[in-house]
Formats: sequence, structure tokens, C-alpha cells
Amino acid sequence: MTISSDRPDEGEASPRKFVGAVENAVSILRFLAHAHAPAGVAHIARETKINLSTTFNILRTLTKEGLASFDARSKEYRLGMGILEISMPLIGLNQVDIIRPSLEELSLKHRALIGLWKITPQDRIVLVDRLVKGNVVHVDMMLGARLPTLVGAVGRCIAANRDLPKTELRRKFKELRWENAPSFEIYAQEVAQARRSGFAFDRGNLFRGLDIAASLILDHGGQARFGVSGIAVAGQVSESELESLGRELEHATSKIAKALYGRQVAANHESARPKT
Repeated sequence: MTISSDRPDEGEASPRKFVGAVENAVSILRFLAHAHAPAGVAHIARETKINLSTTFNILRTLTKEGLASFDARSKEYRLGMGILEISMPLIGLNQVDIIRPSLEELSLKHRALIGLWKITPQDRIVLVDRLVKGNVVHVDMMLGARLPTLVGAVGRCIAANRDLPKTELRRKFKELRWENAPSFEIYAQEVAQARRSGFAFDRGNLFRGLDIAASLILDHGGQARFGVSGIAVAGQVSESELESLGRELEHATSKIAKALYGRQVAANHESARPKT
């Protein structure tokens, strides 16, 4: 095995360099953290001594990432709930621990394995928690399992959240691997349904013999951060029970999103999607 490093040679004599854009973003966040009230772009630029247009672009980016919040009526900014996502480990909190009681309740009620998937910047979903409550025959998955972002029931929800053009969705669909692949037409229809309802199903496509329902936990900017899936052996739950699981997953993920990110939207679908 070859070990490589992206760090520059520590023996180099070149001067240490810093990224000005990052320094400016940190200055703006610090100002917002200590401001007694929301502030407009001009005031923030003046106080931080950053160019007005640069301040505006940084604030727009911070808002997109959930680190700042913009009031469209007053045209003012304040810290966003996304700051908590970054700061939680420093104050002894863990998002998975906060979410787990809801997963236990869902598993006990619906006789299914409930999985929590973290959506990574590398276009993957990673299983970070899974549990099953009660005496029921169930499948199991190893923590750390990784799947392509758009595959399965969680993947249909993510595709719906991203609202990809059909040509782009088709291109990405061709890259996916399934045990029993659906046609693209059926997949696209199911993505459209997930966009309307806020939850999706995978009936034996990702893994033969498994029925899966899923929904997403969205941050206050409408970006998908986690997926929650309910997985049952095919035939173990009826079609109506699977539909009920999907609806309750959507309800649960909406409540979790509000707890984690202060998200006020009551659902994870249509009006909850990020605007482009």
C-alpha cells in the first residue's frame, strides 16, 4: 500500500499562505454571532471592512449552506441554524443520538429495520445508525455501508429533492447498480411521486426480497442531510402498512428537521424543496 499526502513539504521555504475568502467569511460569521440584532449587507460590510459586493456574495453563500439566515422582508441577515450542526460536537451533542428515539418508535410500530443514512459531499449515502425493536424477523446492514446517492428509496427522495432535469436524471440513473433494476420511466415516475408526497418506496429493486420506504431530513435551507429508511422482508408487511410507514417516515423526518435545524416547513416535499 502506498501512502500519499496532499500536505506541502514542511521543509519548503515558501511563506505560509491563507485564503482571504475564508477569512472574510469567518469575519462575517463572527460579526453575526455578536450582533444584537439582524443586519443588512451595507452595515455588515462597513463593520467588517469588507467590500460590499464581496460581503453580499459571501452572505448569499452562507445562507445557501445554512450558516446564515436571510429575512426577505427586512433584507437583513442573522446566524442560521446550520451553525448548530457544526457546533454540536463541541457541546457534547450528537445528531444521531437526538434522532435515535424517533427511529426506535418507528421500528417498534412498523416491525421493520430502520436505518439512518448520512448524505455525504462525495455523492454517497452512509449508514450511520440502524436498529430494530421487538421480536420480528428482519434483515441487517453493517454500519458504514455505502451506497450511491440516488439508488433505492432514499435515492428516489434525494433525486426528488434535487429536482434534476430529466436528461441529467437519466444520465445518473444509468450509473446506478441494482439487484433488480427498474426501468428509467418507472424510476422517474417514482421520483416525481416522492416530490409530491415527501417519501418513496423501493419494492425489491435495490435488494431482491426487500421492501423499503424512505424520507429525508432537510436542513432549514431545504438541503438533504440525512435519509431515514424502513426495511422489511417482502411480504412481511402489507401494501397498506408500507404506505403507512412511508407517511410516518415523512412526518417523523419533518419533526426531526425542526429539532435539528429549526426548519419551519411542515413537510419535506414540493414547497419544501430548495428554490433554484
